[in-house]
Amino acid sequence: MAIDKNQVVSIEYDLTEKGGSDILDSNKGSEPLQFITGKDQIIPGLESQMADMSAGEEKQISVPAAEAYGEVNPEAVETLPAEQFAGLELKEGMQLYGQGENGETVMVTVKSFDENSVTIDYNHPLAGKDLTFNVKVLDVREATPDEVLSGKVGGGSDESCGTGCGCH
Repeated sequence: MAIDKNQVVSIEYDLTEKGGSDILDSNKGSEPLQFITGKDQIIPGLESQMADMSAGEEKQISVPAAEAYGEVNPEAVETLPAEQFAGLELKEGMQLYGQGENGETVMVTVKSFDENSVTIDYNHPLAGKDLTFNVKVLDVREATPDEVLSGKVGGGSDESCGTGCGCH
């Protein structure tokens, strides 16, 4: 049975850069990744290529950069005054979290720095990279109406009453 829209899919995976052997990310041996299909909760190239899979199936999936974290955007690099980073022990390649213009959490990578300025990169660390996922589908089930509405596996809103309270 193929994976369809509004289904909860549980997977385990290893992620490498295409042609590489170093594992960049993995959830094997820990909790499965669960997502609701059609809600843009995982990278589009991975979700679209999993559409013909079913529970118990394993597959190696190659995802081009454009369908993963996008191409590198040179305009997403910014140089800021060093005093904005006072108190931080900066290292090239380190990732920092801040707040965006609309209150969202933003991750940046420190590209370079000196005593006067810090150059940061807003691109995702995997932007511009073709990726390979070794995926195993552990489970596929229909999403409940609450899950479809909320976009969260388990459904409902954690803010209203906490988890597992049975109020929905």
